[in-house]
Amino acid sequence: MKRVLRLSLEYFKRLDKLLVLLCLSACLFSAYLLFSMVSNEVSPFVHARHYRMQVAMAFMGLFAALAIAALNYKYFAKFWFIGAAAGIFMMLLLHTPLGVGPQGSEEINWLNFGFTTVQPSEFLKVFYVITYATHLSKVGKRMNQIPHLALLAAHTAVPCMLLLSRGDFGTTLVFLLITFTMLFIAGLWWRYVAVILALVPVVAFIMWNYVFKAYHKLRILVLIDEEVREAEMLHFYHQQHRSLIAIGSGELSGRGLFGGEYIYIPEFQTDFIFSYIGMTLGFVGCVATLGLVMLILIRILGNCLLAKDTLGKYICVGVFGMFIYNTIINVGMTLAVMPVIGQPLPLIGAGGSAVLAYFMGIGLVLSVRAHKDKKYHMFYTEKD
Repeated sequence: MKRVLRLSLEYFKRLDKLLVLLCLSACLFSAYLLFSMVSNEVSPFVHARHYRMQVAMAFMGLFAALAIAALNYKYFAKFWFIGAAAGIFMMLLLHTPLGVGPQGSEEINWLNFGFTTVQPSEFLKVFYVITYATHLSKVGKRMNQIPHLALLAAHTAVPCMLLLSRGDFGTTLVFLLITFTMLFIAGLWWRYVAVILALVPVVAFIMWNYVFKAYHKLRILVLIDEEVREAEMLHFYHQQHRSLIAIGSGELSGRGLFGGEYIYIPEFQTDFIFSYIGMTLGFVGCVATLGLVMLILIRILGNCLLAKDTLGKYICVGVFGMFIYNTIINVGMTLAVMPVIGQPLPLIGAGGSAVLAYFMGIGLVLSVRAHKDKKYHMFYTEKD
């Protein structure tokens, strides 16, 4: 019993407790926002189950993060193929009758199990960070050799093709940005960086002319073409137009979380929750929310610097990418500077799958910190 108590105390001593507190605070803040939406009846699509689910997933995610942190992250790397197989299997299930999507949309991104729905792409991000970090750490300094770069590119292509097969361009973009960040930190030669940047216009041309469908193009055109924007004011630009009005109406301190007059925006509870923050809490609330996310990002980077090896460093960088790129894209959507591509604000937008996946990512970061000493293990002591 004494040994269990000693090991438990040592474990909690090694945890990044501030990071845990910040993540839990973000999730509970989200639940309070959802409770406010229900109380104010701002949307017929927001119900009590949303904030109840957010609270439940906050504590379930916390449990998952602490459980993952108790295990050495090297074990996850050692059995990378299990996560890879699980992620691919879940994505393939989207091609079965279990796969569902928004009414009238060709994007099938959810699995409907009757009692609940699951978004496989969110968990695929976590599995991908583990497998790609493992791949990079094993390749080491040889990563800039053409054969290894080709294998790394093929590694990225597998999940991206699975995502594109279901029309999920938004998550595909996040995967590519995470990949580029991990490669850059791993020491990708500048000549290759230059080649990648030079290929961006070429890829954009191909995507625009041969891959994107009409509605994909309209989501981009409404941001840059005034005539298209006016024509699509009640359709493809409707959400973003109302989002700008809502955020602007909040001014400095907002209309308050309860008892005000509110503007309705579709998907208030998920992709456009930042608009609700701007409307109810104003500019101050928006800055505070982004400040909270920024603190989480800083803590992740701090743990990255403590990593004892490249594997731990790459894992932290991958999780950092999950948070920062989703944040940039989500806020950009609400401010109408980026197209609507369905990326939630990390830990704040409603969504059980996303919340659990982000906490799993945080668990990996916690594991990197907890096991920064080479001889520390939660369940046994390594001998000299």
